[in-house]
Amino acid sequence: MTDDNSVAFAAGQSGLIVRIPEAEPAVRAWRDRLDLSARAGVPAHVTILFPFLDASRIDDGTRVAVGEVIGRHRAFETRFEHCGRFPGILYVVPEPAAPFHRLTEAIADRWPESPPFGGRFDELVPHLTVAQGQEDAVLAQAEADLQSRLPVTARVSSVDLMVHDGARWHRKASFSLR
Repeated sequence: MTDDNSVAFAAGQSGLIVRIPEAEPAVRAWRDRLDLSARAGVPAHVTILFPFLDASRIDDGTRVAVGEVIGRHRAFETRFEHCGRFPGILYVVPEPAAPFHRLTEAIADRWPESPPFGGRFDELVPHLTVAQGQEDAVLAQAEADLQSRLPVTARVSSVDLMVHDGARWHRKASFSLR
């Protein structure tokens, strides 16, 4: 759930993600090997908001409020046809990106104290991370393999709240899109 390989996950961190189980056959082997979040229990996903609130701040009222915000958005189809890169990072691109942007904006507007990726990036690019903190040769190898496994189509109908316990990420709630 992070695009900074140097950042360790801390107990109590949380994030909101869209699981993409349809992508697992294409990306799992690479993610297990080259993505810290996969090794920590995060499935193939597109991040909606990370970091979100500390787990100590997530109570029943917060879960209801998240559900209300997410529930205002319609379920949608997305397709992953090609790869993209950030420095040291390989990802697959969801199309269309607009529904992911709208979900992120809605949550960030409701909880402005939790800007996407801590406010580190001027532009948010919805993506499904496959590898991070790797040399270009490793990314090129993974990308060549992935291109033969794409496209992947997925139905997005929920957003999951994930919380880190100090060792692994766990799903704590799931919020349905309408």
